[in-house]
Amino acid sequence: MTVSPEHFRDAMARLGAAVNVITTGGPAGRGGLTASAVCSVTDNPPTLLVCMNRKASAHPLFKANGVLCVNTLAAAQREVSDTFSGRRGLAGEERFSCARWIQLATGAPVLEGAVAAFDCRIVEVVERGTHSVVFAEVEAIRQGDPSHEALIYFDRNYHRLGGTSCGRG
Repeated sequence: MTVSPEHFRDAMARLGAAVNVITTGGPAGRGGLTASAVCSVTDNPPTLLVCMNRKASAHPLFKANGVLCVNTLAAAQREVSDTFSGRRGLAGEERFSCARWIQLATGAPVLEGAVAAFDCRIVEVVERGTHSVVFAEVEAIRQGDPSHEALIYFDRNYHRLGGTSCGRG
């Protein structure tokens, strides 16, 4: 049985995920993109996996700079997601005008007010189909206000998550 790209994308739309803006900065310049394909790989050393389309305008900057920051968005930062996805018509450096940014260890832009920011150095890139699978070791972390709701993407739409907890255990 062969699965069509359309059928695969429709099914993947049912897999909810945090909305992240992945940024880079360095000698090649600043750039970024919106992504939901982010996950932890290991905690020793702390490593994340980020998937990005090789056609993304910022893709060459990530490879040239060798650093990235995974900025996990709060629900109130939907405009930042739309800006870095290209929906607001801004490109390149212009995209950074939508929010305030700081730096941690690597020089990659860190979004103020993000739920969490993982400042990373790229250690490996694997090309697969249309995407690059980027492995990045975390050099610094900045956690946002724990009361912020997270921004989730599910069924091709944004949703808010948080505010109450069912407890642990």
